Amino acid sequence: MSDEVQGSGLFETIKETVKTVVYALLIAGVFRTFLFQPFWIPSGSMKDTLLIGDFLFVNKMAYGYSYASCPSIRIPALGLDVDAEDFCGVFKGSNERLFGGEPERGDVVVFRHPVTGRDFIKRLIGLPGDRIQVTDGRLIINDEPVGLEPVGLFVETFEPQGPERSGPRCMERNLSLGDDCSKERFIETLPNGVSHSILNIRTQDTDNTGVFTVPEGQYFFMGDNRDNSTDSRVLRAQGGVGFVNYEDIVGRADRIMFSSAGNSMLFFWTWRSDRYFKPIN
Repeated sequence: MSDEVQGSGLFETIKETVKTVVYALLIAGVFRTFLFQPFWIPSGSMKDTLLIGDFLFVNKMAYGYSYASCPSIRIPALGLDVDAEDFCGVFKGSNERLFGGEPERGDVVVFRHPVTGRDFIKRLIGLPGDRIQVTDGRLIINDEPVGLEPVGLFVETFEPQGPERSGPRCMERNLSLGDDCSKERFIETLPNGVSHSILNIRTQDTDNTGVFTVPEGQYFFMGDNRDNSTDSRVLRAQGGVGFVNYEDIVGRADRIMFSSAGNSMLFFWTWRSDRYFKPIN
């Protein structure tokens, strides 16, 4: 009799544990699909607004929902690569959104690369109908140069950064590990009054472009680290991003929640406590 009671109790315990796990997964799935998606910064294309190792949540409610709102789950160590299109690809192609809201110029936005489907994070520069050009490194929107104020240098240590252990690009050449790595820093002010920091390393091809006219239903994005960003200045056919469809937008990045300068979040001595809960401007 006692064995039957114990067996029944064990079954109930297992059942409750499974229910708890299932509920937790469902809640996490709803949270990630409809509210906020975690996003970790792996590259330096948005310095110094975002640094390698910053961790943030993307607000999916800001612009409404499309197929891109469905989660992508990638765990290379387990060979897991489930794309948003695998979940919600049936909804792709309309370029519309449920409860859609219009992105604003200057927003920092996560979107799906139009070709690879990988998540990118850049700043929204051009709206539908805008004419965008870069001349001598200065952004021109609808034939008017944006405000640009030099504010000294952004200096970091020349060393491997993040889990990918990639070194930063610098104005200086032939640096050794531990040397100062500098970039020119400017405050750029967009036509709607949004001001943000941008960095410049040296003159390169993307500092002088033709005029891009943004099509209806699409957007033009650039990284704040202008000489170290693959963005809309380079067309998809040439290996860039090109224009981004409205439906490919995932959400808006509003605030950094956590930041670590090391190659693992477990290395507590590399945590950047001054960046916790920092608003993204």
